[in-house]
Amino acid sequence: MNATELLERYRAGERNFAGVNLSGENLADVVLNGANFTQANLSGTKFNRSQLERANFSHAQMNRADLSDANLSGADFTAADLSAALLIRANVADIILTKTVLRWASLSQVTPADIDLSPAILGKTVLPNGSPLER
Repeated sequence: MNATELLERYRAGERNFAGVNLSGENLADVVLNGANFTQANLSGTKFNRSQLERANFSHAQMNRADLSDANLSGADFTAADLSAALLIRANVADIILTKTVLRWASLSQVTPADIDLSPAILGKTVLPNGSPLER
């Protein structure tokens, strides 16, 4: 599947995109609220400035994904791999990070800055205040 096909299907009312391969696709500036990307390959995908409220990214491969300035409010990232992902200035209100891999990810300037990272797997992650954390 490519970005064009995904957007056409979303506009037609489809929300289940579990297991799709959208690696490296450009999905910047799009609305995909409530989409299900469980177990999808989204490595290197550009989601910057996109609306992804309540989207399900559980068990997705999202290493090197660009989620900068995206609205991720209520999104589920349970057991997703967000290694080296960019979440700069993203709205992360009420997101789920249980067993989420955030090694080398950048969470600088996220909203809200008091995001609960305790259930996530960290390692050289850049925190909301811009400081690196290694755990």
